[in-house]
Parts: sequence; structure tokens; C-alpha cells
Amino acid sequence: MKRKWIYSGILLFLTAWTQPVSAQQQVVIHTAEGKEMTVPLRKALPVSADRARYPGFKQETLVLKAGSVRREGAKPLSCDILLERDVPVKLRDGVTIYADVFRPVGGDKCPALLVWSPYGKEIGGQMLDDVPMRAGVPLNATSGLEKFEGPDPAYWVAQGYAVVNVDKRGAYMSEGNLLYWGHDDALDGCDVIEWIASRDWCTGKVGMSGNSWLTVSQWFIAAEKPAHLAAIAPWEGFCDHYRESGTRGGIPTPEFPEMIAETFSSAHGMLEDQPRMIVEKTFMCDYWQDKAARVENIEIPAYVVASYTNSVHTHGTFAGYRRMASKEKWLRVHNTQEWFDYYTPENVEDLRRFFDHYLKGIDNGWEQTPKVRLSVLNPGGKDVVGRAENEFPLARTEYHKLYLSATDNLLSETLPEKADSSVYQSASDQHQVTFRYRMTQPTEITGYMKLHLWVSALDHHDMDLSVRIEKLSKEGKPLLDLTGNRIAATGMLRVSMRQLDASKSTEAEPYYTFTTEQKLKPGEIVPVEIEIWPIGLLFDENEILQLTVGAYHPEKALIPFGSARISIPKEGFTYQPGQPVEMLTIGGHAEECADPQAVVTSPATHNVGRHCIYTGGKYDSYLYVPVVPAK
Repeated sequence: MKRKWIYSGILLFLTAWTQPVSAQQQVVIHTAEGKEMTVPLRKALPVSADRARYPGFKQETLVLKAGSVRREGAKPLSCDILLERDVPVKLRDGVTIYADVFRPVGGDKCPALLVWSPYGKEIGGQMLDDVPMRAGVPLNATSGLEKFEGPDPAYWVAQGYAVVNVDKRGAYMSEGNLLYWGHDDALDGCDVIEWIASRDWCTGKVGMSGNSWLTVSQWFIAAEKPAHLAAIAPWEGFCDHYRESGTRGGIPTPEFPEMIAETFSSAHGMLEDQPRMIVEKTFMCDYWQDKAARVENIEIPAYVVASYTNSVHTHGTFAGYRRMASKEKWLRVHNTQEWFDYYTPENVEDLRRFFDHYLKGIDNGWEQTPKVRLSVLNPGGKDVVGRAENEFPLARTEYHKLYLSATDNLLSETLPEKADSSVYQSASDQHQVTFRYRMTQPTEITGYMKLHLWVSALDHHDMDLSVRIEKLSKEGKPLLDLTGNRIAATGMLRVSMRQLDASKSTEAEPYYTFTTEQKLKPGEIVPVEIEIWPIGLLFDENEILQLTVGAYHPEKALIPFGSARISIPKEGFTYQPGQPVEMLTIGGHAEECADPQAVVTSPATHNVGRHCIYTGGKYDSYLYVPVVPAK
């Protein structure tokens, strides 16, 4: 399968929400260097909101019996599980947050997996049920005890682990304001890791696992080097919010972060207004430096999982793997979709081998696992999956320049002698131009690309550019995935933000300072280096590589998080199938918004009038391509 898309606490939360606070409030956060910054806050959903899907606050200890289920259609538990629910954890500043602890029944000590996010301890504002076809993940693939994008406690407890699902600071009934990633949030994670390690049921070994937000959290928390964090498993997630998500290429893109922010719920505090920071803090600054994980500090073992086709996570996952200092680190690049891959049984078993080795000390041969297991996509054909490699990018890569020709819209291995240009209207339906190269032999392109391009804005002082690299059939037709989406490597750049950091840029990977603006003068033609995120593509002879260059236009993120209605037992947490149980149904109303006046949308692009692309002669516009010879 390829690339499928994606009770008793009622009075408590009503009491906690009786004091509304102004959307203009602010919070002070701290950088790793000790700098203080004041950041705006906005309202989060009250826990009473349908969309928040809060199952209620109840401090109790239960034994969830083997064979019972959390919800109809979910996977029955394979063993008894001890659940300690809404356990208070006091952080270093006195704030109390709450966790659900799932662990084996009996007195044996076990290692633990910490699962860190604001999404709810198991049911919350985001669930796979909100996504079309649950992204290919069957309902019975997991027990329903899992936090969104996190490990299934039913599986891991049966394997002798505890799973600690946390409502981080400010989430649901946890006290404080709900913060995004950064130094302060990472220290909260460290506090909880040390709390877990001190429990009488824990061996002192703690790991972290999960996808997306749960991966980003791992980069930040592991970089603080908590004493009892023994291994991590980041499964797709960026490590630099500014460069890889909020302001990629220097273009503010708050739509996806805004969609996520609208799903968050807090009973006691407010939400750090990061979408607003994206549109108000458009240059690299102390705030955005705090949202870039110091992954070079990570020295513990890591099992990293990446893909080429995630528009938010791809670059950061590869960057985290490459930059971390860990000597014991593994990379697996899959060819499906992050949630589907995370819950595929053989991948869960593979992850267990990793944690068994590093959290339990089992000599199971994990060290013999290839350091890199690579997939290479072959749209229209059969993908390569799990090819063993020693590193990424591959050391045997041979880089080639394919020169653009505006005369015939082709890519060529030689620079056209004659200078020429292509012009498009940046605001029209035809706001792009394409260039093609037909393969003369079977070819693999895997790694990082860049586009060196000469451009001018004929009617304005700036340009927002979008770049796409994809494979076409021999007949020149698009090759789409099963959801009808293009399989492509992409790049973005606001031309006024083109200044490079020479100390960090390489021939294949431009690195921008994002600290200064260089507006275009009338008629000025400038060269730009456009970073293209990594991809692996296989081409047969006569298949076509197509480069598309055009004006960037924002797209609204439209995942209906919070829309699905979920039924769970009012009491007992799980129940035996077929037994009469009073149920609680929560969810719905995905349009609910805590404060419509605070919603952030993408600002106007810097595209006005005509864009011109120059090629040939003194304008050596080219695509820098990583060709990988067979072993």
C-alpha cells in the first residue's frame, strides 16, 4: 500500500474556565542562553468544547482486563494493564501537569516510554478518525489507548514496558499556559523523565517515541540531555520551526500551524500564539532560534524514520539524523505515509528490537541493523524499499548540472549559448513555467538538489518562488500517488531573503541567514540559490524529469480535526465486547474556534505582475542533481 492519505470531571473543568482571560495577554519564555522573551497568548478551546473531545478528569487506578476494548472496533487488549489515571506531576516551578501511566500488572520493574504532546492523553482534539480512511490505518490496528501519533500502550505493556501519556503544560487539565517547543518546554520534558525514572516501578531507563509533534519534542528534550533518557525514536518531524514549517524559504506560511493551534484545549491557561509570531516575526531572531532544536547536543541512541513526501517534516527529519552527535543512530526512509508506517506491525516490531536493546539491555543483534535503510520512489513502477546503505546523503553521489533553456523549455547537460527568458504573470492561472529532461538511461536521483536561477520582477521589488521536481511518464503524463497527489521534491524562496550563510551553505545545500532583506531594483536581474528538499526517484530510459518554477500561492490546510464522534465507556475505561455499558460520545463541530478574532491567515505574497526567468549565455540557470550510480 502506497501513500494513502492520510463525567466525573465536568464540574472541575467548568470551574477552571470561569475566569476568561484577555487575548492580549503575554507570557515570558526563556532561551537556552537565559534570555527572556515576551510572547503573545491567545485563547485555547475550553475543555467543554465538543471539538476538544475531553473524556473527563478522574484520578483512579484500574486494571484493564485482557480482552477488553476502549471503543467498538478497536483491538482488544492482549494482557491485563494497570492504569494510573490523571497522575499529578509537579514541575520545577511548581506547576502541576497530569499523566496517564499504563504499565504491567505485578511488581516487576520496567523501562518506560514518554509520549509528549498537547493532543490529549489518548482521546483529544486530533485523531486518525478525523482523516479520510484513517490514513490507511485500520481501527483494529491499535487499542485506542494511544495518544494521537504515539505508541499503543496495549502493545508495549504486553512487551514489558510502561507508557506515560502526558498532557503537557497547559493542555487540558494541566496547569499553566500551553507553550510550543523550545527551551522551557524541553525542560518540562526533562522534569517528567526524571520523575518517571524515580518511580518504584521503573528501572530508570526512559525512551521517547512518536510522530510529528511527538518527534519535534524528542529533538528538543533529548538536546537537554536528561540523565535518564536512554534512547529516542523520532518518526518524522521538523527540527527548525522557522526554516522548515512556519517561514520556509523566508515566506510566512501560518496556515498549517493555525489549523493545528485551533485544536488545542486548556482549562487553566492560554496558548502561545505561534501562528501570529509567524506573520509578525518574519526574520530569524531569538524567538525563532529558540524554536530550532540543538540537535548537535543529542548523544544517545536514536532510531530515526523519514520520508520524502511530507511537506512539513521531510527536511527536518533528515537534518536531525545528520546533525545529531549520536554514534549509535539509525535511519530508515519509508515509502508510504507517516501514520500508516508508524502503526504497521513489522515496523512496530522493529522499533521494539531497538528499545529492547537500549532500554532492556537485550543482546538481540540490533547493532547489526544497517545504519541506513533507504527507499527510492518509482512512480508508475516498483519502489525500492529498505536498501542497505552506510550514510545519507550517499557518499557515491555524482552531482550533475542540468541547464535551463527558455528557448525550448528543456533541461540540457550543456549551457545554451544563446541567452533567452521566460515570462509569466505571477497572479494568473498560468503562474509558472516548466522545463523537461528525458532520461537516456535508467537513472536514480537521490539526495539534495538546488536550483541556481537568474530572475527579475518586471513590475515589483520582490518575488515569492515555488519549485517542484517530479517524474513524468515517457508520454509526458503526471504519475500520481493513490490519493491523486503529485510525488515531488519542492523548494520555496522569497527573493528578497536570498542572502546565504557562507559558513553553512554547500554546493548542494544553500543555507539562508534570513536576517536581512534585499529588495529588487527596477529591472535588476539577480541570481538565487533555491534549496530543494531531499527525495529519491527512479527513472527508466525515456521517462521525464520535470522542473516547474512559478509564483508561490498559499494553500489553506483543511484537515477536519475534531470532527469525528467517538464513543467510550463512561466508567471503567475499557469494557468487554458485547457487555451492556453506558457510553459517552464526544467530538464533532470541527468548526469550533476559541477566538475567531485571533485566527491568523497567510499574508499577501510578494508577487505582483510579471516574473522573468533568464537562461543561457551569461545566465547559467541550472538544476543541481544528485545522480546515484548502482553499487
